[in-house]
Amino acid sequence: MPAELTAHELIAAHRPTLDQALEAIRTRAYWSPHPEHPKAYGENGSLDMAAGRAAFDALLGSRLDLGQPGTDDWVGGEVSPYGIELGVEYPHADLDVLLPAMKAGQKAWRDAGAEIRAVVCLEILKRISDRTHEFAHAVMHTSGQAFMMAFQAGGPHAQDRGLEAVAYAYVEQVRTPDTAEWTKPQGKRDPLALTKRFTPVPRGIGLVIGCNTFPTWNGYPGLFASLATGNAVLVKPHPRAVLPLALTVQVARSVLAEAGFDPNLVALAAERPGEGIAKTLATRPEIRIIDYTGSTEFGDWLEANARQAQVYTEKAGVNSVFVESAGDYKGMLANLAFSLSLYSGQMCTTPQNLLIPRDGIRTDEGPKTYDEVVADIARAVDGLLGDDARANALLGAIVNPDVKARVEAAAGLGEVALASREVTNPEFPGAVVRTPVLVKLDGAKPDDEAAYMSECFGPVSFAVAVDSATDGVELLRRTIREKGAMTVGAYTTDEEVEQAVQEVCLEEAAQLSLNLVGGVYVNQTAAFSDFHGSGGNPAANSALCDGAFVANRFRVVEVRREA
Repeated sequence: MPAELTAHELIAAHRPTLDQALEAIRTRAYWSPHPEHPKAYGENGSLDMAAGRAAFDALLGSRLDLGQPGTDDWVGGEVSPYGIELGVEYPHADLDVLLPAMKAGQKAWRDAGAEIRAVVCLEILKRISDRTHEFAHAVMHTSGQAFMMAFQAGGPHAQDRGLEAVAYAYVEQVRTPDTAEWTKPQGKRDPLALTKRFTPVPRGIGLVIGCNTFPTWNGYPGLFASLATGNAVLVKPHPRAVLPLALTVQVARSVLAEAGFDPNLVALAAERPGEGIAKTLATRPEIRIIDYTGSTEFGDWLEANARQAQVYTEKAGVNSVFVESAGDYKGMLANLAFSLSLYSGQMCTTPQNLLIPRDGIRTDEGPKTYDEVVADIARAVDGLLGDDARANALLGAIVNPDVKARVEAAAGLGEVALASREVTNPEFPGAVVRTPVLVKLDGAKPDDEAAYMSECFGPVSFAVAVDSATDGVELLRRTIREKGAMTVGAYTTDEEVEQAVQEVCLEEAAQLSLNLVGGVYVNQTAAFSDFHGSGGNPAANSALCDGAFVANRFRVVEVRREA
């Protein structure tokens, strides 16, 4: 069947966007082609919102046939954290059939070149963007994010991260020219002359192991980085969050076919309940790249056992905010309250440990004792979430029973400064919604260390008393070095303390936010400008996105001949 999308059409449509993305990653300035507001989509925003909900509702109880080879069964079983059964069935693959079919299309995809691959990827992202409302409901009802967060983080922000990966992939591939004429003088003899051709070649099939909480935001960087560098990509979603990535695969397969490429370059690997195919897939010889977001335990296993693959992991860490002094005390409290509450703390970037000197801090409102600071943070959270409608809009729903259990167990770890409370969601009575719990711990007590030096994923935070600013800085260093951190925050008006915190983060490779009091929060990062993770501490072995994230997904092969 002839291609419906020609190379000329794709380049004309998407090369300007690619060029803007290249400029954005060069300057690190703000830029996004994907609107954050729901009403910005479609000719009539409200109608588009209704159409997106209707499209999602039409998926419920359906069979999502992707047309993949090797389908030997149909699997499903997702239940929304908001209490509804999705009832969507997905193809279960016979890997011995699917994986060879995926490899078959790589030659033509490799030969297409970096620019064509990039603009095909941008067409996929454009088609996904056009269905952002539908995807938002899919993300909401698999992750438990509230709708607006699911819309933004699961839609435009995820699409930005995918585009960012394509831009980095393009830069690294075109760094080497396609051809070169090489001439070496030989004095009185004729010069040596060679014609050389350089071709980026893919490693093989990339495996994306999706996560439950941010299936698109965490899934798109690896998916598009591998696809843009010439690799086929097999997407293995989390069993509780299949739908958003299955829809992504559906769009990608459609675009690839319309552009004249093998749709099997992108495929889905859904699993039966309890099947646990990630380990099997990760060690298959055909799998040459792995992208994973999730627990440290399985991330460590992948790094140790998937020896045939280039493995990129984002694992767990213990994120800290050091509160040494505050030039805008009210602004600090409001900023921290929002950071602790957003999506019920179910983000890899949410602060867990608040390191506060036991003798108190200096503020623009005068000195505050440790107890006063902790009580004020608790009041700020309580005030933010006092209205149930606003609480539901910020908190979303608890994603799984393990998070709920951690919230309930936290109260037994120390003195509770802020108790978690249950919030009712009138639209979704089956949703489990809990406000954050804040527990006081003593940084000098070995019994307390076991709690604050372990990740407690969810809406659980610890106010850790430290003896001095110096002790706080050293505890921050030890936490990053031993446990890793995706984010670090600090509040200080002391230049020496600020320098000490910066030095720790530079030495331990942790991303730092200083004195945030406005509408930017420590647990948020912007594509094209901020780096998510660093790859330099135990929380992750890579960063989203930089050159290192894409450059080892392909190799350059040279063919030379005499001129």
